[in-house]
Amino acid sequence: TESNSPLLFLLQKGETVKKMREESGARINISEGNCPERIVTITGPTDAIFKAFAMIAYKFEEDIINSMSNSPATSKPPVTLRLVVPASQCGSLIGKGGSKIKEMRESTGAQVQVAGDMLPNSTERAVTISGTPEAIIQCVKQICVVMLEVQYCTVLFKG
Repeated sequence: TESNSPLLFLLQKGETVKKMREESGARINISEGNCPERIVTITGPTDAIFKAFAMIAYKFEEDIINSMSNSPATSKPPVTLRLVVPASQCGSLIGKGGSKIKEMRESTGAQVQVAGDMLPNSTERAVTISGTPEAIIQCVKQICVVMLEVQYCTVLFKG
């Protein structure tokens, strides 16, 4: 489908991923399989992860623009990415009465949705983020901060 073309482009063009790895300094791995959605895992120092993530978000936007050149559509659809997040951390992302997720939406301009159900055969939920690459990058940074705080608290209070 059209929405999967950016990731498929990344997969087909190994050079693109290789270049992103070299320029960001992060390790980027793409899950195997022929399903329409693949999991992209980015590891490394925090700044390298964010740089790689930004490169991917901008690549997706570039591919959306290129795919529109043959289309009668006039408004550019937003870039949409899904994060896989441990279900145990989703409450912290949402916040009391939805306060945290509302704050993220307002401060970044990105649309953020946390899936109500866990992904099949896992203890994780999908977090869908849509918007401009800039909005998505800022939103992901905020999500990471919340998750790091939760991990720190989890480790700190295990007794």
